[in-house]
Amino acid sequence: MRRRIAMSMLAGVILSASTFLGAGPASAAPPADAAQLAATPARSADQVAATPRDAPSGTPAATAADTSADAPAGTAADTPAEFGTDWHDPLTAAPPVARPATKSCAVTVAEARFRDFTPYRGAYTPPSGCGDRWSKVVLRLDGKVKGRQFDRLGYLHIGGVEIFRTSTPEPSPDGIEWSVEKDVTRYSDTFRRGGDVEMLIGNVVDDTYTGVLDVKVTLTFYAQGGAVKSAATPDRVLTLQDGTLTTPRNSERVVAEVYATGSGGGCEEYWYLTVPDPAPYSCKADKGPYREVQIKVDGQLAGIAEPFPTVWTGGWSNPFLWYVIPGPRAFDIKPIEYDLTPYAGLLNDGRPHRIDVSVVGVPAGQTGWSTPVDVLVWQDAKRAHVSGALTEVRAGDLTNSSTYTPGSEERLDTVGGHRLTTAGYVDTSHGRVWTTVRRTLANTSAHHWTDGENTDALKATWTDDETVIVDGRGPVGVRRTHRTYTMDGTTTLAADDRLRTVLTLGDRAAVDETRGGRRTTWSRLDDTYAGDATYTANVPRDQRHAVGTTSERYRLYGSDGCYDRVLVTAQGVLTRDRSDC
Repeated sequence: MRRRIAMSMLAGVILSASTFLGAGPASAAPPADAAQLAATPARSADQVAATPRDAPSGTPAATAADTSADAPAGTAADTPAEFGTDWHDPLTAAPPVARPATKSCAVTVAEARFRDFTPYRGAYTPPSGCGDRWSKVVLRLDGKVKGRQFDRLGYLHIGGVEIFRTSTPEPSPDGIEWSVEKDVTRYSDTFRRGGDVEMLIGNVVDDTYTGVLDVKVTLTFYAQGGAVKSAATPDRVLTLQDGTLTTPRNSERVVAEVYATGSGGGCEEYWYLTVPDPAPYSCKADKGPYREVQIKVDGQLAGIAEPFPTVWTGGWSNPFLWYVIPGPRAFDIKPIEYDLTPYAGLLNDGRPHRIDVSVVGVPAGQTGWSTPVDVLVWQDAKRAHVSGALTEVRAGDLTNSSTYTPGSEERLDTVGGHRLTTAGYVDTSHGRVWTTVRRTLANTSAHHWTDGENTDALKATWTDDETVIVDGRGPVGVRRTHRTYTMDGTTTLAADDRLRTVLTLGDRAAVDETRGGRRTTWSRLDDTYAGDATYTANVPRDQRHAVGTTSERYRLYGSDGCYDRVLVTAQGVLTRDRSDC
């Protein structure tokens, strides 16, 4: 029973993006076990369900084609007693990307039908007619799929730079359409030059899994004009070359982006549920579920971060939770940002420097994490060489403790955390500038399950606090970011094979910026998802009698204004769509 339930209850996460092992160009071919994983009986069409979001003020949005705030919602009379063969197209409560009222130019960068592991390859040419200094650049993916398919993980590269990472919804037999928007203005340096395009959403299509992913990606460039100025963006966007980075010698600010995702068809796809020996559970990790994404420069620790606990749209073994409303960030996977400016003086020597990204807690030799890196650089236009020095690297002891308590209900309690401070200076044309970065991570979780994992529950909280202090450009500038991620869910398989999942997910962030001790900007983000869905497992799909309610409330407010939207669904019908502010 344990193996059946582990694979049935958790395969929604195990296989949710299982056919994509790594986000780089090397993933053009499927992993050796991709076909086997895709055909695993525990997640076949006849056994489980219909198989078929930067700083808050700049949060990219994932939206559906009909996500306007005044979109009509169904009434109680429209809501079926259970899921049918079709449901509302996927959508999220996140805001659409704001666009300036200036001239725009659109460029199609990819158009493909993904049915296997063959990447789409094309060429990008900058737009004509909108200049080369834009006020905003917006990426939009439009997709459609029908039949039966798992959720899949994908990426888009232009000129070798990863500008977008996403996963897909699971389709209805009748077919769905969805779209995702993202503000990609920060990559303007990449867009000013022509370059190769590579996109892949690894997929398996056969007699059982019939859904072909039909997608189109466009970039829309908004010109500057009148009161609308060009956006302040990094001067350069770099990628690693054979694991090394060579920055311009006049770099004065350096930020690394890491699109870290746990995936690959193994237990690292739901790392937050892993347990160490001797706990009797289907997914093991040497030290339990604590994960931390670290970046090193020439072997020296330069940044730490908590990974976001993304739940893909087959996750927690219950796709009925996600058919209309995905979990936070599932369609728009945000990169982890590391401020490496304290290392700028070291990096500016004109030599290549080794950059390594690793995930603490992953068992030795085990795959399942992809960590592609982009590096954003701001340069001093008045100096050919900016010198400087790294003056401090102080790391606290990494805490990672899991306590197993046996009993009729097995239990694992985990406490983890880490602290890191880095500091350095650069001698710029406007004087010496000091940058200090402090980051503090913490994770607590309580995981309990019964024999056979017929009941499997987790309550967890992750916090990631970061303070960046810049001294030397007039009054001291301080940016404080407090991130909190939460997960509280239980999956139960009853004696009659009715599988029920109740789950709440939270993505929250508080950002405050001050200069000279006076607050200049602030924002608060609270994106909360809640779902409760039940179906009969281990029967053909027309006998599942699935029911489920889901909701999302996305609130973003601060010095730039207020946004508040609520979505509610029942049995795949959108029953509420309300916007405030």
